[in-house]
Amino acid sequence: MREALAELTGHRFRDLTLARTALTHPSLEGVEHYERLEFLGDRVLGLIIAHWLFDRFPSDSEGRLNRRLTALVRKETLAEIARAIGLDAFIAVADNARAAGVQQQANVLADVLEALVAALYLDGGLTVATDFVRRHWKDRIDQDIGLLRDPKSALQEWAHAHHVPPPVYELLAQSGPDHAPRFTVEARLAELDKTARGEAGSKRAAEQEAARRLLDMLTTGQPRHRSRPHRQRPSGER
Repeated sequence: MREALAELTGHRFRDLTLARTALTHPSLEGVEHYERLEFLGDRVLGLIIAHWLFDRFPSDSEGRLNRRLTALVRKETLAEIARAIGLDAFIAVADNARAAGVQQQANVLADVLEALVAALYLDGGLTVATDFVRRHWKDRIDQDIGLLRDPKSALQEWAHAHHVPPPVYELLAQSGPDHAPRFTVEARLAELDKTARGEAGSKRAAEQEAARRLLDMLTTGQPRHRSRPHRQRPSGER
């Protein structure tokens, strides 16, 4: 595990317990899990990104810097980065949670990535954590600020620009066990009779996915489907 973690993070952990804790899901009973580290990692990541933005965009106003920061540390961005580096393969979960695909859920991936940042900070200091963040956020830091908006905000702005009422979001279904819930949400622009659905492990993430698909439909003519592992649909789910 030590060698694999060194390859993943660019750092050889002196205290491997920190790394194991960062990668352990709460579904595993009787062992320390990532939640406390995630709390710290959220703050460490925010500091690293904020300092980076402050130095990189000296002409940006506080408002623009804040919008960049918000987009770069939101759960959806973290989950995308976690998937890109293969973090899901390192997450320790209970067998029933793994069967439900918990390690693939966006909120879990985001939390584990934040916990890993905290573990790097505690084990190697701010420089080690900063090196990790800069390596994996470097392709996003210079993105146009318009591309960094979350899908719900982007859809809201699209509706305003096209003089139609704002989108409405409706929770259509909630399924799965408590440790691995699934939410299905519909985003609707009633005046245009346009709808799209999103499914995710939290209501907020499902709303974002529905907004993203509806925005794709409005701008390209068809929703863009994200690739993801096949999941057997429970009986009765639509």
